[in-house]
Order: sequence, then C-alpha cells, then structure tokens
Amino acid sequence: MKCEGFSLIEIMVVVVLLAICATVSTPVFVTWRVRDEVNARADALLVTLAYARNEAIRRKTRVTVCRVDTAGNCLASGKACPSGAADWSCGWAVTAEVAGALRHLRVKPALNEVGVASSLSAITFTPPAGQAIGVLRDFEVAPRMVSAATSGAAWRRCIRVAAGGRARISDGACKASS
Repeated sequence: MKCEGFSLIEIMVVVVLLAICATVSTPVFVTWRVRDEVNARADALLVTLAYARNEAIRRKTRVTVCRVDTAGNCLASGKACPSGAADWSCGWAVTAEVAGALRHLRVKPALNEVGVASSLSAITFTPPAGQAIGVLRDFEVAPRMVSAATSGAAWRRCIRVAAGGRARISDGACKASS
C-alpha cells in the first residue's frame, strides 16, 4: 500500500512563500488602516460641526463644539489633553445652553492615533443662521505617528469652517489649500 501526501520539503517551501507574502503585504495593510483612521476622524469632525450648526439654527441658541477631557468637560485654551497632546485628539463635545445650564448634546471620545490640530479650543455657532464665531477656523487631521510611508500631504485632511458656519473637507494640509 502506497501512502501519498506532501513531503517535508514541499510543505516548507509553501510555508516560506506564505511568510514572504505576509511580510510584503503587512506595510500595505498598516498604511491602509492609518489612512482609514484619518478619513474616519475627519468625517466625524465634519459631521459634528454640521450637527452643531444645525442645532444652533433649530434651537435658536448658541451651540459650542469644544475639546474635552476624559470626564467630558471642555478644556481651556492651551490646556493639554490627558494624553499630553494639545490638540483635538482627546475628543470633543457639542454643548448647548438649555434652561440656563450647559448640556452635552454629543460627545466624541479620544483617538490618540490621529492628531486634529487647530488654533481653536472651541468653536461656537450662533442663531439664526448658524454663523461660526472666531477667525482661523481650520482643523488639520493627520496621523500622529508619521513614518516614511505616511508622510506628505496625501495623509492629511483639512476641514475649513466658513464664516457662515458651513464646513468642508479637502485633501492635504490646511496651509497648502486655499
């Protein structure tokens, strides 16, 4: 009776080929995940800004989007996040004044892998048309850990809020786009 199967050498060749394929494809998957996180964070901030503007119009009251700490309290200008970063990566909250008190309408948790840089510590939308208060209303979303594979403008997203309160997103760094 003859047994058929694979020899040890044939199995080892297949294992080596699989290891080579895994080694070559890992950086591609890592960069894909980083790009996905940057896009998701930029989209989340864009949706939050649109929501805050719509709530200011609907509620006929000022609605503010601010950076928050782990307890959900708005952070003062220049104060660092619990992670040590002085950007919006610690998360943000949409607050409105309801019956004389500030009330959280939405809270977005921290994501330390993606940096959200802005000179603002909060942005306020006012009724009746949802205008944004403040001047430089740019948010630049980029991976926190920049490597050779994830450097450059292709890995950045810029969110600009017009004086009328409408936000838009574009590819690249905020300084590079106009």
